Parts: sequence; C-alpha cells; structure tokens
Amino acid sequence: MSIKKLYYYFFYKIYKAIQYTSAPFGDFLTNFKAGLVMIALEIWSIFSIGIYYSLITNTKIEWSISMSPIYILLIVIIGFNYYSSLDYLNIWKDYYNEFERLPKKKNLIGSWIVFGIVLLIVGNLIFSFYCLDQQARQDQVGPYAPEIVAKERREDSLQKAQQIENLKKIYGEDKK
Repeated sequence: MSIKKLYYYFFYKIYKAIQYTSAPFGDFLTNFKAGLVMIALEIWSIFSIGIYYSLITNTKIEWSISMSPIYILLIVIIGFNYYSSLDYLNIWKDYYNEFERLPKKKNLIGSWIVFGIVLLIVGNLIFSFYCLDQQARQDQVGPYAPEIVAKERREDSLQKAQQIENLKKIYGEDKK
C-alpha cells in the first residue's frame, strides 16, 4: 500500500467514526469534521515533536500564534488536507468506495489500528507536556520559579491564618 492510500484509509476510518457518532443528526458536514480531526491530529503530532526537540536540544521555543512559522505550518497542513481529503475534487470518495468493499474482518482490524494510532498521538502529546512540565520543575522556570513559589507560599500562609482567625471567631475563642 502506498502512503497516499494509507492516508486515505486513515481518513476513511475517521470519517466512518464521525458518521457513526452523528448518525441521529444525519450526514451534515461529516467530511468537514473528519478533515478537522485529521488537521488536529497532524498539528498535535508536530507540536509534540517540537516539544521533544526543545527538550533534547535544551533550547527554549516560545510558541506564539503571532509567529510567522506557525502560520506557514498551518497553511501547509490545511492546504495538504484540503487537496487530499476535504473538498478538492472529492478524490477521497473513490477511495471511500474501495474501502467500503473490503472484508469486514479487514476493516475491523483497520479500525483498531487507526484507533491505536489516534490514542498514540493523543498520549504522545500528553506525555510531551508532562516532560515539558518536568523540565520546567527541574529548571525552576515558569510556575516553578523560586519567586513565584515563595509568593504562593506566602499567600497560602496568609489564607490559612485568616481561616484560623475566622474559626476562632466562630467558636468564640477570640474573646478568651
């Protein structure tokens, strides 16, 4: 199987899953929703790769929507998906008909493989954020910077002292 055919099979399975879950509401924009899922999965994959890159090379990458490389990356991903699966010439429909004719057992195995890949992408993103958090703790940056931690501890101590004073007033121990 070619990579293109694998991509279309992946899209087909996402499409079928969305079609199944939106069955009571009809087939309204199922193609568009499946395309959005594909775009999200691709962005999450690239995002987690960027996080791993910054952790391995020990460089700080500041992700901002105002950065031009982010726009270029989004345009490339959206353009790729538009021309391959969303609307352009409806090429995916030819593959859809081909995949519909596959044996049920083969399609079931394919469903589990696609489900596993989606879980892997989502799990990988979560794990990359976990690694990023651990690195921030180790480097004592962001919410783990010493001045922020000290400020939070002071605020917690003041809040606890106020709670104790309020409890003393409630139980009448402030008059003793």
